[in-house]
Amino acid sequence: MSYPINLDDALIHNPAPRCPCMLLLDTSSSMTGSPITELNRGVRQFIEEVQSDEVAASSVELGVITFGAKVELQSKLTTVEDIEGVSELQAYGMTPMGEAVNLAISELESRKAEYQRNGVSYYQPWVVMMTDGGPNDEWSGAAQRLRNLAEQKKMVVLCVGIGDDAEMQILQQFSVLPPKKLNGLKFREFFAWLSQSMQRVSASTPGDKISLPSTGTWDSIDI
Repeated sequence: MSYPINLDDALIHNPAPRCPCMLLLDTSSSMTGSPITELNRGVRQFIEEVQSDEVAASSVELGVITFGAKVELQSKLTTVEDIEGVSELQAYGMTPMGEAVNLAISELESRKAEYQRNGVSYYQPWVVMMTDGGPNDEWSGAAQRLRNLAEQKKMVVLCVGIGDDAEMQILQQFSVLPPKKLNGLKFREFFAWLSQSMQRVSASTPGDKISLPSTGTWDSIDI
């Protein structure tokens, strides 16, 4: 993805309240094939849909961290209206989830400091983590850090399991919200829901309680 070189300048020229959304995406080798293809399509769709909403495009900031062979910051948090392209995600390697979560927290805390330094108001940051397995690194400390932030209402944390091998009980430890299970490969339905959620958040006043759309279009419910 491309984004402004000086993100402080972007805050000065566009003082709209910010809604930061950090995607933590599993790009391990088990995502090879249809899962990574649909994930790429979903991310592109999310950006296009948010860009189509003038208010959301100037408020929502998107960041992307992938965890596969290594943890990579694919895109620093930047306003969606400034995103010009999306790098194709490739699937390979293991699942260093704990390292990815720690990086996400660091990036979000740093960005919040930039908002404060520039006098820009902001909504609770969102952390959206999607994985088809379980972590292969030390993850418990990172999980506790992220859950604590969620409990303190400093972040909204949503974990989404993909496929039958997703470790839902482990994902539960990262958030106060119960993890959701993606229905099949409905990535595009999920990202449509996420873009609608971001549009509702950006149209509200920071601190307001927001009613989000139903997850029924993409959530798999085991009965």
